[in-house]
Amino acid sequence: MRATLALVAIMAALAGPAQCKAKLLDWADLNGWEQDDHAEALEVYLETCRDLRSGDWPATCELARMVTDPRLFFETLFRPVMITDGEEPLFTGYYEPELVGSRRRSERFHVPLYRLPDDMPSGVPWLSREELETSGILEGRGLELAWLQNPVEKFFLQVQGSGRIRLHEGGSMRVGYGGKNGHPYRSIGMELIRRGELDEHEVSAQAIRKWVQDNPEGGADLLNHNPSYVFFREVSQVDPEKGPLGAMNRSITAGRSIAVDSEVVPLGAPVWLEKAGARPFRRLMIAQDTGAAINGAQRADIFYGSGDEAGREAGRVRDSGRMVVLLPIAEALALVDANL
Repeated sequence: MRATLALVAIMAALAGPAQCKAKLLDWADLNGWEQDDHAEALEVYLETCRDLRSGDWPATCELARMVTDPRLFFETLFRPVMITDGEEPLFTGYYEPELVGSRRRSERFHVPLYRLPDDMPSGVPWLSREELETSGILEGRGLELAWLQNPVEKFFLQVQGSGRIRLHEGGSMRVGYGGKNGHPYRSIGMELIRRGELDEHEVSAQAIRKWVQDNPEGGADLLNHNPSYVFFREVSQVDPEKGPLGAMNRSITAGRSIAVDSEVVPLGAPVWLEKAGARPFRRLMIAQDTGAAINGAQRADIFYGSGDEAGREAGRVRDSGRMVVLLPIAEALALVDANL
């Protein structure tokens, strides 16, 4: 039986220090499976499945284009596999910010959004966020894509990885992930908890923004606690009606796309998500994105859409639950056999 590259990666995770475990489940084990809108999930699956080129994935994509019964399609060609690594499940939310900015620097728009420098070394960590912001190494090189109003907007745009900028001079610009400086992501929300500035239940994007605005001297120091720095690129080929580009370079869909740890969950795979919390849901999602803070077998970031309301909704999500990966039958059986 041929192992796909994705399967090899998952098997490596199973054998790694995290000690991942894989267990085959029945469809009846998925709480709420029968009630979901499988046709909607199938439409999102079709957005990226043509990019899955190994093992039985291409065959599932071809058949997906001819489906008349979406639920039967998933139940016939896939098997649900529960992958765990001993860590508590955690589901958060993200969104595409919509900001006001300009292509030209001014007194109002003075915070630069940079594209990736051509001379940045690859494969090794480069300068930290603080060093990039204070050394002037990026200035005067024509790397500025746009100018924003304040550093907090820029920071959260970097955390989200993409966004829309309504240009002060008219029109708009969409920006997407262009690269990073190679440093690990550190949560400034957790840092505020450690400092005793916020309690755990108080942490949200809105609370962090307010803290930085209310503490101008300590704000820059807090943002620099996260050494990771994201560069951007202008995205002009995406339909304005569609979502931003995810890690598969395809548009992602609000309420159906998630960011995962691609070392454990294959990008493009359907994932059954049972999220607890104040706004629980049970829904078939598609793993179409990744994130610096998304690590582990039971860790996912849910895409909530674009704009302020999506941002408020995403900022409230920090919940438990579980997720179950749907794999083509041969891949599912091979993965479970490897774990015996």
